[in-house]
Amino acid sequence: MNIDVIGSIGEARSDELLHKTVIVIDVLRATTTMVAALANGATGVLPAETVLQAREQQTGAEVLGGERYCKKIPDFDLGNSPADYTAQAVGGRRVILTTTNGTRGIHKAQKAEHVLAGALVNATSCAAAAVSLKRDVVIICAGTQDVFALEDGLCAGLLVDSLLATARSSDATPNVNDFGLAMRACYLQERHRLLDALLGCANGKRLCKLGFRSDVDFCAQVDSTALVPMLRSHVMVPFTAPQF
Repeated sequence: MNIDVIGSIGEARSDELLHKTVIVIDVLRATTTMVAALANGATGVLPAETVLQAREQQTGAEVLGGERYCKKIPDFDLGNSPADYTAQAVGGRRVILTTTNGTRGIHKAQKAEHVLAGALVNATSCAAAAVSLKRDVVIICAGTQDVFALEDGLCAGLLVDSLLATARSSDATPNVNDFGLAMRACYLQERHRLLDALLGCANGKRLCKLGFRSDVDFCAQVDSTALVPMLRSHVMVPFTAPQF
């Protein structure tokens, strides 16, 4: 198994994702929000690349959620705070979600064989799901406006660490690219103070300044759920193990 970590959406080349499993990471906050919505009973999360596309795909029954530059989009039902995607708000309904970076990352990955949404909250389960799919793995850090974001890198490092542990238990010998090895080393150094690391990074500071400190706390909870979103027919749904 080859494991490649890419630092931002802009660095990812769609044609190089063919026949691979891609894990898209946007810790603060899109992929964490996708996990929360599905864990609380949403029937699916449809990632929309633009605000216009999100509005065009709403038929009236869906929950319309999203943000631009960390703020809730006017007239949308919800923003991008994962704690807002409660069972009462989204249970039994499909969510249409558009965000500045994360949903764009999902769209960039659509040529891949499989697309998963990873975050700190589901990292170990996400790594296990990726290994079960028996493909080379590419981890795309969403970043911010095509600039690397530390919180995504830390999550990528945790995923690499988990992928290595899972693959080695099956006698596989994974190859990890240099950036992935660097992110794993960064995660191992910071793993006992991840919340502090998220609060200290640029996006964490921005969210706190805008009044979203509780979102950072939520997103820093490692392995708080086993649910892994997987893209099927353009909609993120809970991962189910493949039958080979």
